[in-house]
Amino acid sequence: MTWFNNATLFRLTDAPDAIRLSEALAKRPFQPCGGLDWFSEGWTPPAVHLEEPVFVTRGHMLVSLQREDKVLPPAVIRKAVDAKVAEIEAKELRKVGRKEKLALKDQITDDLLPRAFTKPSRVSALISGSWLIADTGSSPRAESLVSKLREALPPFPAALPRTKIAAHAAMTDWLAAGEAPGGFELDEDAVLRDGSENGAEVRVRRIDLTSDEIRQHIATGKEVTKLGLIWNEKIRFQLTDTLQLKRIQFLDMLQDEASQASDDRESLFEATFILMSEELGELVEALVEALGGLEDSQQDKEEA
Repeated sequence: MTWFNNATLFRLTDAPDAIRLSEALAKRPFQPCGGLDWFSEGWTPPAVHLEEPVFVTRGHMLVSLQREDKVLPPAVIRKAVDAKVAEIEAKELRKVGRKEKLALKDQITDDLLPRAFTKPSRVSALISGSWLIADTGSSPRAESLVSKLREALPPFPAALPRTKIAAHAAMTDWLAAGEAPGGFELDEDAVLRDGSENGAEVRVRRIDLTSDEIRQHIATGKEVTKLGLIWNEKIRFQLTDTLQLKRIQFLDMLQDEASQASDDRESLFEATFILMSEELGELVEALVEALGGLEDSQQDKEEA
């Protein structure tokens, strides 16, 4: 089991049934790119020792979207087109026009595409309670995963979380106060940006975030767009103004706890997944609380 490195969050109004989800994803397995396909996406078991596309334990689910992209650099196509144009002009003693060049480009691209290298990638996601947590810091890739879930099991009601206090406003306040609320503490890195047209940006690393230097940046009107935080001395991460968690590090005490659970691969995978799911779930709930809670429209009925 690989610990998540990033977290893009989605609020679920209704958690999917694990059996129905597994059956739906099994009908849309990953297939390698075809000859003229630029990319291919599909569901794959979350680990090599698993057979089903959904891993379930203690109410937590893990899914994995596999993607394969053809790698065909524009420079390679351009070089082949230029060579073909030069060949035609030399043989036929005429100038190749723009429309003919575009047609040659399409033809050469189709010829090269089946032989292009492929680049694999994967996005895993945890589904637990009212949250879907995608292991990616890329919003388009996270949205693609949710879109594929909707295709497989419509309507799959997932939405980006909306908190009562904007993340950038809360982070700026925490930095101005020199402390974060609840079980969170300031780490040693941050990004501050000027809201004016200039958009000046200051990036700091390995620095005391309670220093006068940092407060001075805030006093001149800069807002925090990324902030390093540590939660309960267990998880270090960077919070962004889009409510994403990046550069997640599960600290030694958690990794040691998982490694002591079992020696064999299957049991270690399950123990790590359970621990990661529960800790990430608690962190997300604590973070939302620190941001004033979710907007009323996104709260569970019993919370509203």
